[in-house]
Amino acid sequence: MLSLFSVQPAFVGPALPAQAQRAATVRMESAVELEALAKKLNPVIGMWDPMGLASYDQFSQGEAASIGFLRQAEIKHGRVAMAAFVGYIVQANGIHFPWALTGGGVTYADISAAGSPPEQWDALPTAANVQILLFIGLLETISETSSILEMSDNKHYMRGGKPGAFPKINGWLPHPIPFELFDPFNLSKNASPEKKEKGLLMEINNGRLAMLGIMGFLAEQKVPGSVPALTGVVKPYAGEIMAPFAASDAGLPFVKDMLTYSLF
Repeated sequence: MLSLFSVQPAFVGPALPAQAQRAATVRMESAVELEALAKKLNPVIGMWDPMGLASYDQFSQGEAASIGFLRQAEIKHGRVAMAAFVGYIVQANGIHFPWALTGGGVTYADISAAGSPPEQWDALPTAANVQILLFIGLLETISETSSILEMSDNKHYMRGGKPGAFPKINGWLPHPIPFELFDPFNLSKNASPEKKEKGLLMEINNGRLAMLGIMGFLAEQKVPGSVPALTGVVKPYAGEIMAPFAASDAGLPFVKDMLTYSLF
């Protein structure tokens, strides 16, 4: 699954306005707030935005919408990177479920034996790859749909909503699920505003570190020696890191053409 992760570089996110710091709101909408949060996250580096993203109105939607988009991107990619980093280590050490993956007899052990995590993704049956991609698409659709967000008393992150807040599902899904995807155990339900703010800062910093970590693994696999600290630790990978499908999936539309282009 690691080949799916198009992880963006860490972005120095927005901060809390002075009057909102006490309430620990997660709604951050201005460049001034960005600088304040940057100092909270890393007092040594502070605000670091070499590409000028904080002042670039890329969608002509105004400053609040643009920063909301960037905030959402960083939080989401940070969460994906944290899961990917842990998953990479688990998979690279041959840890897997003991049961069958499919009804056709393919087991998790078979996939694990394929090699490194990207090679394990390539070894998955095409139907499994498609299923995972469709599920990710479903989650993206849910998180981007304003009407669903409003059921959770939230708005779209480009319209004043809370970046990173995934809407509740059980309120409208025909088949209830045991846990919500966002705060499934209600650990933050009764948390104080101060605790929530501290948790948000920790999540952002951990996500940034995880983005560097997982991309370090993948860079060393694709270009041996590019990350000296990992040379000899991770095995080289001959496939395309960012390609969602491999040669074994060539029966799908456009995949054969896609494989003719190399990213590296």
